[in-house]
Amino acid sequence: MTEYRKSTDTAHQVQLTSKLVHALWVSRAVCAGEKAPFEVWTQFVGNGADIQVTAQDDKGKTLGKVKGQLFGNYFADVIDVPTKAGESMTFTAKLPRHSLQKKSGVCQILPPVRITNQKWGEKEVRRGDRVSLSADVENVVDGREALIFIYEHDRDGAHDFITRFPCKVENGRIEAEWSYAYHDDTDEIPTDPEMKKGGKGYSAPTYFWVAEYGRKRFGDKQESGLLVFKDWLDLDLVDSTGRPVADEKYEVEFADGSKKSGRLDKNGQAQIKDVPPGKADIRYPDLSLD
Repeated sequence: MTEYRKSTDTAHQVQLTSKLVHALWVSRAVCAGEKAPFEVWTQFVGNGADIQVTAQDDKGKTLGKVKGQLFGNYFADVIDVPTKAGESMTFTAKLPRHSLQKKSGVCQILPPVRITNQKWGEKEVRRGDRVSLSADVENVVDGREALIFIYEHDRDGAHDFITRFPCKVENGRIEAEWSYAYHDDTDEIPTDPEMKKGGKGYSAPTYFWVAEYGRKRFGDKQESGLLVFKDWLDLDLVDSTGRPVADEKYEVEFADGSKKSGRLDKNGQAQIKDVPPGKADIRYPDLSLD
């Protein structure tokens, strides 16, 4: 801190001393194979000043180098930690034009986290179902939490984020349940004829999940497999007076182009389960329109 003791009614020239104040790891520990963010703070260093950062492990091996420029007496970036490194690391920040340098504290290097065998407990899901998911976890202490992200799969890669929630690691595994609900209008799901206009076919909503621990994600390539949404269709037929039309034959063409036929019950009703979600074309072929 500089204390100013001169008069304030006269212009004075003051020479300020540049300082490299802090060289800090953002986290005290990082897993091998991940990115380790760091920060450098200075004092009285002009914008655009060059900075060089070199990270080394406890065995003296250089892990990475970063070059950049300071702005607002601040610089931040990341070091990519190799999968094969020592047990800890430090970095040295240098300001070449100011002949300043500072060494950081120690950041522990933890074994690389692995999350494998990701899977859904079921292949299909229906409204109101609680669907399970699980995976094996390596090099994470029991009781720590991973974040689970659920996505609706898109064939073009623009996957829709659905929800996220934490899940504790227990006995080297993560296990959780997700309560399924379809919140959109199924009538907006393109039918097979509509999709074929663009050279594609019908696709029912499907879902995959991703686990995130620290700064690393597992499952972005749909390793969990795709969970398929199955819907149902309720038919309820009445005449002009509101009375049920019993035992009437029905024919339904679903959004994927498949068809099903049957008869209504004595109450003029039928429920068709496990149908492809989307618009359906319903006909009663024997029904007189007179």
